[in-house]
Amino acid sequence: MIVTLTVNPSLDRTVELPGTLVRGAVQRATAISGDPGGKGVNVCRALTASGVRAVAVLPGRDDDPVMAGLRSAGVSYANLPIAAALRSNITLTEPDGTTTKINVPGPPLDAGEQEGLLDLLLATCAAGEDGSPASWLVLAGSLPPGASPDLYALVTHAVRQRFGNRAPRIAIDSSGPPLLGALLHNAAPDLLKPNAEELAEVTGIGTEDELERDPALAVTAARTLVARGVGAVLATLGPKGALLVTAGGAWQATRPPVEARSTVGAGDSSLAGFLLADVAGAPPRDCLRQAVAHGAAAAALPGTAVPALSQTDPAAVTVTEIAGPVAVPHTGSARAASTKEED
Repeated sequence: MIVTLTVNPSLDRTVELPGTLVRGAVQRATAISGDPGGKGVNVCRALTASGVRAVAVLPGRDDDPVMAGLRSAGVSYANLPIAAALRSNITLTEPDGTTTKINVPGPPLDAGEQEGLLDLLLATCAAGEDGSPASWLVLAGSLPPGASPDLYALVTHAVRQRFGNRAPRIAIDSSGPPLLGALLHNAAPDLLKPNAEELAEVTGIGTEDELERDPALAVTAARTLVARGVGAVLATLGPKGALLVTAGGAWQATRPPVEARSTVGAGDSSLAGFLLADVAGAPPRDCLRQAVAHGAAAAALPGTAVPALSQTDPAAVTVTEIAGPVAVPHTGSARAASTKEED
């Protein structure tokens, strides 16, 4: 079982335009859709679509539209009721795949609600198959007003303290204070999933454009994170594909361009693809291959739709090993996302 935590979930409304967005003009939409969203929710939706048992943990009332959307999609969830309604985000997509996203603040979470959400998360992680804890815990997305900026670090420590050697491996996909807090408070995850902008932000190496143009520089940046205790770095680099860097090696994956309809949630689907391959026992390079295949399939779908495994084409992905193992001069608690080597 895989558990995801989404502290700032949303109802994601997508408006498809027939042409280029024109500021200040009246334009008619060709289609509109709504899906339960937030990065962890999207990962859970993608896992569920491929038949992997996954549970989304999130705040929100039972009658909130986000919960209704999860029930409609057949996604398992555990929710902590709060007083306020969850937020709604708006995405505008153009025919060439250009995406404009407008995110609004979520309802604030006070200290009691944050504590209640952590208790719910721990209980959910404990309810894995055959009495075993969950295999993975995904901490993803932004934090709402009032949440502690180091919340992901607090959650990581609480989970590892509660379950010890049986703790789920932890994946983090976030940016800003939640991401920096996890690295600064000795809570390095087993898997970190940054994009180029976030990789530059957290390492201070290069810029988003430089890392996307120069995968070798991105590998250097990712290796500094592994040296700081991160088990593995899965970095998405836009048109340059993605990288996977672990203590045992580094790989780059690329594939021919797809006709993008919406890039919203493509990174979340990439993370889901990686986890799908990992729990199936795939070696690191094939986990990376499935991550890129999932991200590409998501970009080709409208709105925030997520692909099932059957809709992906891992055979179209080329994976190249990058020479040079990573030296890890630390004694931190993070465990590698996968220790299997290529056959």
